[in-house]
Amino acid sequence: MSIANHSLWVMCLLLFAEGGTLSFLTTPTLLYFGEFHESWAVALLGSVSSAAGSAVQLLLLRWALSSGHRWMKRFAPSREKVEEAIRRYPSASFLALLLARATPLPDAPLKLVAAVAEYPIGLYSLAVFLGSLPYFYVLALVGKDLHLPNWILAGALALIAVGFALDRLRTSRARASR
Repeated sequence: MSIANHSLWVMCLLLFAEGGTLSFLTTPTLLYFGEFHESWAVALLGSVSSAAGSAVQLLLLRWALSSGHRWMKRFAPSREKVEEAIRRYPSASFLALLLARATPLPDAPLKLVAAVAEYPIGLYSLAVFLGSLPYFYVLALVGKDLHLPNWILAGALALIAVGFALDRLRTSRARASR
């Protein structure tokens, strides 16, 4: 593998793109780059990149939801319910975003709520950054200690892709049977 493939810049570009999409490559990316770099550097730079990508995705979601596309309405919760919940519990929404990013669980529902409620981009990015730091640090440490072969990471990625495809197939069949 060439030096460019181990570069922190490559990792940052991958995590930025991941933050703006479905984020299913984050774990294998951090495990891979954790083997070659200090865990704190992987966590810090990875968190910044992921938060920036997530901010771009939030802006795109806001645009898509506010543009009146009928196909987006089925994904969006009622604006009134979301705004009321955020007004009543402003710190809870920040904490929920932070905790969601500190785990491997998907945070897409919270991103959607944040987009509908027009949650401040700066606060959203800060929550993503702070939540990602410990999670990314642990993954980088694991990558450094385990020295996972590339074929295991590729296999994990393939399993994630198959799981995603099966979930899409299942939901499309459920919709067709209604």
